[in-house]
Amino acid sequence: MNASVNSYTFVKAIAEELRGLAVEFDVPIFSATQVNRGGFNNTDVGLENTSESFGLPATADLMFALIGTEELEEQGQVMVKQLKNRYNDISRNKKFVVGINRSKMKLLDVDSPIVGDEGFGKDEDSVKGKSRQSGNGQKSDRYDDWSFD
Repeated sequence: MNASVNSYTFVKAIAEELRGLAVEFDVPIFSATQVNRGGFNNTDVGLENTSESFGLPATADLMFALIGTEELEEQGQVMVKQLKNRYNDISRNKKFVVGINRSKMKLLDVDSPIVGDEGFGKDEDSVKGKSRQSGNGQKSDRYDDWSFD
């Protein structure tokens, strides 16, 4: 990297190129980043905890954080928190838990309560078996055949 280019500009340029490829080929592109020192032991990570450059969240269409606690680790679960969503209302399903099989690096549906904004254990329907709905309340089947496998 050229010494005259700061990390904000460099990371944002990479993010913009990747986003351009995704739009051009009409495919989702997944990438990962880490949190900064402020987010390292934080159980409520936000966009401000993105490491290196705020250019990444400025460019991304969808960002979420995988958050682990000792309690969730014991249950083989991880919390997912939406940080940014250009496709839907971010307050909808803002936080939820999924099972995790770390040996296979696989995320799984779980029969446990959805995590509310106030913390764990909000009494709602379990994650498993809930139908996916679009922002207008209609069932969305756009990605029903899509899989990580």
